[in-house]
Amino acid sequence: MPQNPSRTPRPSRRTLLRALGGTAALGGLAGCGVPAAYVKADDRAVTDLSARDRELVFSNWPLYIDVDDDNPNRRPTLDAFEKQTGISVDYTEEINDNDEFFGKISPALMNHQSTGRDLIVISDWMCARFVRLGWVQRMDRAHQPNVAKYLDPLLRSPAFDPGRLYTVPWQSGITGIAYNHRKLGREIRHVKDLWARDLKGRVTLLSGLDEAFALLMQGNGVDITTWTADDFYDVCDEVERQLARGQIRRFTGNDYTKDLVSGDVLACQAYSGDVIQLQADNPDIRFVVPEEGAELWSDSLMIPDRAAHKANAERLVDHYYEPEVAARLAAWVNYVCPVPAAQQVLAASKDRDTAALAENPLIFPNTAMRGRLAIARDITSTERVDFAKRWNKIAGL
Repeated sequence: MPQNPSRTPRPSRRTLLRALGGTAALGGLAGCGVPAAYVKADDRAVTDLSARDRELVFSNWPLYIDVDDDNPNRRPTLDAFEKQTGISVDYTEEINDNDEFFGKISPALMNHQSTGRDLIVISDWMCARFVRLGWVQRMDRAHQPNVAKYLDPLLRSPAFDPGRLYTVPWQSGITGIAYNHRKLGREIRHVKDLWARDLKGRVTLLSGLDEAFALLMQGNGVDITTWTADDFYDVCDEVERQLARGQIRRFTGNDYTKDLVSGDVLACQAYSGDVIQLQADNPDIRFVVPEEGAELWSDSLMIPDRAAHKANAERLVDHYYEPEVAARLAAWVNYVCPVPAAQQVLAASKDRDTAALAENPLIFPNTAMRGRLAIARDITSTERVDFAKRWNKIAGL
């Protein structure tokens, strides 16, 4: 399970909402304005061809799976699945943006047609839309004993999918605060530390609504599992005040990493997986889960409606919940591993760098950190249009 910290930084999994027009359209579609878009439970499946066709189509994000150091065309964990099962996997790195991918496959789904894909990975806030629209099939845990046994209890029951019946986390992460400890000369412990005078003009926030709001609410002492519209508007008011006083340098996508490395920014909203990569070259960069808490999020696997190889897809999902497989994937992608049992596998590695990953709380959060992590209630379709208008105006989108 080799480390390769010098590889090109991954694009963010939690991509920003790029335009209000697209957001508003999605909000309307997910609501009552287009009743035909909803698919009833008995109209989601087709005859499963898994037993006859030993194959499946799997769509994922770029650079989100382990690859062989000597041959980037080989993916060891996926190759092992194909060898063990005889199931051929057509693996495609075609997902670059949640909204973009939604637009790509939604015409088929709303018209009760196959997307041509058996398994996809998208961020949980987008998964919530698919679940509400009835565009994904319920997984059969009888085919997934590893998921049932090893899935992290913290991730088992998000508000949009109680019991994880329709989604299974691929990888997780934490939205917290990254900062340059040496240049700042002190620690950051609270969200509101971002508003300190010595950080004026040296702070960035994430530009995407779904990416930014939860951590800022936590800074106000809000329980993000049950937040309200008033909590959201309080955050907007606060961010507008900080903008007016010049505290916030800009709103960013994943390019916040460049500002942090260059020193133009001293503190920012950040993702745990990115910071692990940055720390390999600059140990002065630190990541903090504030004392008020931080958001735990996931990018999750789903089986779309009308998928032709559902059982094969379920089997592949379960493959990645074997602790040995989960450990190898975690060692390469460096996000929060959804399989806590993988920690023991990494700890037993003869490779010193790999074994050290088992002690990294950004891959395996320790007890104290786990107590401060929460999964945010998702934004509903009726809330989204007004919220997006307000937030996108602030962020300049």
